[in-house]
Amino acid sequence: MAVMLRLSDEQWERIRAHFPEENIPPGRPGRKPVPTRRVLEAVLWILNTGAQWHMLPQSYPNYKTVHRRFQQWCQQEVLREVLTELANTLRDQGDIDEREAFIDATFASAKGGGDEIGPTRRGKGVKIMAIVDRHGLPLSVSTHAANHHEVTLVQLSFDFYMIEAKPEHLIGNKAYDSDDLDSKLKKQGVEMIAPHRGNRKLKTQDGRALRRYVRRWLAERYFAWLQWKRRVLVRWEDYPENFLGFVQLASITMLLKRF
Repeated sequence: MAVMLRLSDEQWERIRAHFPEENIPPGRPGRKPVPTRRVLEAVLWILNTGAQWHMLPQSYPNYKTVHRRFQQWCQQEVLREVLTELANTLRDQGDIDEREAFIDATFASAKGGGDEIGPTRRGKGVKIMAIVDRHGLPLSVSTHAANHHEVTLVQLSFDFYMIEAKPEHLIGNKAYDSDDLDSKLKKQGVEMIAPHRGNRKLKTQDGRALRRYVRRWLAERYFAWLQWKRRVLVRWEDYPENFLGFVQLASITMLLKRF
């Protein structure tokens, strides 16, 4: 028997303004509109289990309705709006501290087709990029073709940044050791902190700043949390915005737990 996933009343009230009910004119033939809360809970079941849409239990709305509504939310960037509002509310409450942030990426294989999929030695797939605060809470989540080097995706990650103030310090691994990146971020008021690559000739990193690197596990913990949601382990979606939508929804569930 399938386990039902439910949003608490408090969680639903916090986000419901972003999920208007479907407006079907009175007298129009056909089924009555499905309550949006039930649709969202059905998508959460797919996110958690990683199951195919047609395997949605009968206790939820029809899978075609759920899939259609989910695609609408992804196309209209509804989930990004929810994530942004939650992050800013937590920051206003003092629960997000962006002065020190951590950046990292993880690989997800892609079994279907579609755009923004790239070949790698591990097979074709996508990269999930994330910037998290010093509590491990997401400040930016995005997805990109896996054949892009992480250092080239930092600026794109900031395009998905959810709060107004950028971090004073951004900490990453050796993949982010780049003079060009350091220079670009410095102009934006951000200090990039990353260990030197083994082949670097001119040392530029202050050893004292590298003490912050010991907390980079916060970014790794975010991905560990994320990957409990089975639907983001593999990209099955043909449309990149749908896969990003699942990543954003997983991050929403993380932030909702902080209220």
